[in-house]
Amino acid sequence: MQTTDETTRDQQPDVPALDLPPEPALDLDLVRAQYHPDATYLNTAGFGVLPARAADAVRIAVDTMAAGRPLDALFADVEEARASFARIAGVPVARVAAGASVAVYGGLVAASLPPGAEVLTAENDFSSTVNPFHVRGDLRVRVVPLDTLAESVRPGTALVAVSAAQSADGRVADLAALREATRAHGARLYVDASQAAGWYPLDEHAADADYVSAVAYKWLSCPRGTAFFVGPEDPDELRPVFGGYVSGEVPMDSCYGPVTEPARSGRRFDEAPSLLAYTAARQSLALIEELGTAAVRAHDLALADRFRTGLAALGHTPVPSPGSPIVSVPRLGAKAAEMRADGIEVADRAGHLRAAFHLYNTPEDVDRLLAALSH
Repeated sequence: MQTTDETTRDQQPDVPALDLPPEPALDLDLVRAQYHPDATYLNTAGFGVLPARAADAVRIAVDTMAAGRPLDALFADVEEARASFARIAGVPVARVAAGASVAVYGGLVAASLPPGAEVLTAENDFSSTVNPFHVRGDLRVRVVPLDTLAESVRPGTALVAVSAAQSADGRVADLAALREATRAHGARLYVDASQAAGWYPLDEHAADADYVSAVAYKWLSCPRGTAFFVGPEDPDELRPVFGGYVSGEVPMDSCYGPVTEPARSGRRFDEAPSLLAYTAARQSLALIEELGTAAVRAHDLALADRFRTGLAALGHTPVPSPGSPIVSVPRLGAKAAEMRADGIEVADRAGHLRAAFHLYNTPEDVDRLLAALSH
């Protein structure tokens, strides 16, 4: 005699299995060949680990400088890094500027707004993202919770400025909803992708934003001193208020007096590059491209989910941040110093213990952190 469950199964029609593409696999051999952190390093949201190929390139560049040889190859590294970031972001290279700070590019965007313009930002977003709009003094900056940002766009909102992923706790902004809301109200969208570029599918969103900035020394594994800005398709929409000679169409013809011919691309918003940093960045970005952002994302999120599951078993509830490799645990921030003494690098942010899982981390790293937290 059939049971009820068996009868139900027999009566159901055949349903073809979904032919879903497999999650892309990270090339772990390549990762192990390039990354050699001394500790259990779980603080990529602070800064990323430099791959071996980038460190090697800097050593060669230092020798070049010390020998007084021409620096043409180092300037070429800037252009290769710019092109690599453009591919990662899914935007034309003509929209990309190379610089050193998202605060500078936030200031550039802020300078483009008329007096009295309304700027909408998220509560407790990173200061480099929002401070340039506050210091203008003549803008109306409205601050709302992150999860109400899209619904808070209204007629008269000139700009929404937001981090794609929050630094303090990893929460991910709904950029699709923000793009829809800003278009509906004629507002512009400025996205700081510093905590996203390198693991987040930026290529699905950057082209739809009016402006995107990102430091590259976190999830893109570049050194400090590297940042990128995706400007408007028509560079004339922004004034290059900090433009020096590198912002000229022909930089070496723009060294004296005013720059009479600004670059006809995003390069008009370049800062003078830190050459050693960009020599490393060329190698780091090429490695991210080789590994593939989708594979990095799948790897990072699997580790973060493993950590969340382990936290639940220990009775801890992290800040909800689905789809993020950043996990923040309230009231445990003080333990970050203890973790460092045990050879585990995490961060204390806003009183929370923040762990950030990236391509060079392993399940054993997660388990080591959980074991330390269980004591």
